[in-house]
Amino acid sequence: MAFDAEHADQLSQTFAALADPTRRAILARLAEGEATVLELAEPFALSLPAVSKHLKVLQRAGLISQGRRAQWRPCRLEPARLKDVSDWVERYRAIWEERFGRLDAYLRELQPPAAPAPSPSALPSTTPPSPVSPSEQE
Repeated sequence: MAFDAEHADQLSQTFAALADPTRRAILARLAEGEATVLELAEPFALSLPAVSKHLKVLQRAGLISQGRRAQWRPCRLEPARLKDVSDWVERYRAIWEERFGRLDAYLRELQPPAAPAPSPSALPSTTPPSPVSPSEQE
C-alpha cells in the first residue's frame, strides 16, 4: 500500500469536515435531497453566515457542491468523498476484527470454567407447602 500524500490531504480535510456535528447534520439532511442555505439553516440556532461557513468547509472537503438555479444556489451531497472515507476505513476493518477476535478468545481463556448445572433432583422443591388449618395447629 503506497502512501499518496495528495489523497491523504484530501482524506484529512474530509475527516476534519466530518468532525463537526453541525456539518454531519447538514450532510444527513442533504442525503435526503438538495436544499437551499435557508433550508439547511432552519433546524440550527445559527446565523446564516455561520451556516455558510460550515457549507464552505464541506465544499472545500468535496462533500457538497452548490448549483445555481435562478437566484437560488441549492446544495447537494457529493457521495464520492464519503466513499473515499468508507474505503479507507474498510482497509482497516479486517485488522480490527482479527484483533478483536484474538482479544475475545483471550478473555474467554481468562474466564473460570463454568460450574456444572445442578440436576433437577438436587434443586429445592418449588411446590408451596399446603396450608395448615387453624384446628390442625393446636
